[in-house]
Amino acid sequence: MPTPRVLVVDDHALDRKLLTIHLQPEGYDVETAEDGLEAWGKLQAEPQRYDVVLLDRTMPRMDGMQLLGKMKDDEELRMVPVILQTALAHRDQILEGIRAGAYYYLTKPYDRDLLLSVVRTAATDSHEIRELQKRVRRGLNVLSLLSEARFVIRTLDEARDLAGVLANACPDPESAVVGLTELLVEHGNLGITYEDKSKLYASGGWSDEVQRRLRLPENAGKYAEVAFEREDQAIRFVIRDQGTGFDWRSYLQVDPQRAFDTHGRGIAMANRLSFSHIEYRGRGNEVIGTIVCD
Repeated sequence: MPTPRVLVVDDHALDRKLLTIHLQPEGYDVETAEDGLEAWGKLQAEPQRYDVVLLDRTMPRMDGMQLLGKMKDDEELRMVPVILQTALAHRDQILEGIRAGAYYYLTKPYDRDLLLSVVRTAATDSHEIRELQKRVRRGLNVLSLLSEARFVIRTLDEARDLAGVLANACPDPESAVVGLTELLVEHGNLGITYEDKSKLYASGGWSDEVQRRLRLPENAGKYAEVAFEREDQAIRFVIRDQGTGFDWRSYLQVDPQRAFDTHGRGIAMANRLSFSHIEYRGRGNEVIGTIVCD
């Protein structure tokens, strides 16, 4: 992964210095802005420059919530991960930030390990999003003519490749590929629970564990079915796996109680940024993602 570039936006010089001291030795290229207005100028000048924005909530001229809103309204900036940092840790404030599009959260004073973990997660997500968008740009525009199709996938690579292809059939391919990948990768054939994934992410062993479980005899014949359907005013993706399902209700929006976790926000991001509507059926092993076309 290329060196991630982090834009630290904070009106306190000491906090900017402290964050820089923590992040630079870990391999991050850190730039700073004293408030939202200065940061907005930097972001507008070079929308692709920053991989992560580490954003203070309370600032003069333009505060963190105002800058976050402007970023999420901008087509070139809305997929850039924003980590909202604040001394306010009340549930309502966290929920407000999540609803505005801050899927990563930090509170002051900083816990160094948590800071590095959250920034690492956001930077990794940013890299993966940009790689997916590159796949889309290499895709086939002829897929805009596709009306109906059926696919079967088993592996992570197959899921990502299929998402990169099918996104080209959507009005906004670079947004669609992110949500499609999330829904395809997260199918439940392998029985990896939320708690399992937390431990595997912490140890860096998630991909290896996926490969190990794919090789198990009981998973040899399992697959996920993907259906593509185009109507006059909508595109619909139906994804069905052979797993036992999960309680999806708490994942369509980011739960403030999970705001500091290193994962668990992908479905909510897909629901907000990629699809007009996501609907889970039955026990949670079937999901329908709908994109309404203007």
